[in-house]
Amino acid sequence: MPVPNRFALPDLGLGLGLRPVHFQYILDQRPDVDWFEIISENFMDTQGRPLHYLDQIAARYPIVMHGVSLSLGSTDPLDFDYLRKLKALGERVRAPWLGDHVCWTGVSHKNGHDLYPIPYNEETLAYLVERIRAVQDFLERPLVLENPSTYITFAASTMPEEEFIGRMAEEADCGLLLDVNNVYVTCRNHDLDPWAYLDGIPYRRVVQIHLAGHTDKGTHCIDTHNDHVIPDVWALYAEVHRRTGGRATLVEWDDDIPEFPVLHAEVLKARRFRKAVEVAHA
Repeated sequence: MPVPNRFALPDLGLGLGLRPVHFQYILDQRPDVDWFEIISENFMDTQGRPLHYLDQIAARYPIVMHGVSLSLGSTDPLDFDYLRKLKALGERVRAPWLGDHVCWTGVSHKNGHDLYPIPYNEETLAYLVERIRAVQDFLERPLVLENPSTYITFAASTMPEEEFIGRMAEEADCGLLLDVNNVYVTCRNHDLDPWAYLDGIPYRRVVQIHLAGHTDKGTHCIDTHNDHVIPDVWALYAEVHRRTGGRATLVEWDDDIPEFPVLHAEVLKARRFRKAVEVAHA
């Protein structure tokens, strides 16, 4: 049976990442897309053109925020100046939730502009849960955290990733952003079974889903977000949709960005996958 999310947050349908190259097209054409996701940091310390377009698009479409600098896994203290800006932007666009990643992004107040992995053990779990609770209380909006793509493992890890993020979400009372492409990439890189990974996810905690393309190097995959979603990832997505009954789903394409109709075709494909699953299990 499909599992509703614990926060009773809506299934927004099928969305796309909002990128500057498509601002004017979206306003002129008003494409059949249910919602847009922004990279939070792109709009937090800017004025003028970016916010001008964001305000216009937010008046027409729901906006979800997805950050890359919360750095929950860092040993640095929480950055409340950053959190104040994040909260203000969330209020500006009326974001139903705020997203980021299960990772760290810097140390000593220096941002490495990457999503660095963490060991999966009891000590890290307790540390992360405490920080998530503090952040979520400050933001006064649900925090939805994404499973990363990883390329290394830690000798200090004592549990699989899906168990770690599931326990994290339950103990911190936060949501999950299940990136299905990241599940595939991580499992390929570490010789794991992505279907077993999906069995370990607490779907009542899943609020949002990501789909994306990646680069397959043969011996490993890199989460590049620069191509079409592959059939194996679509199959995993169909299973997630069957288990959840529907979650807000985003198609990511962040490099070698094509014309908007190419991205829109991926959204329409996701819509067909959802419909096929619903018909098959009606």
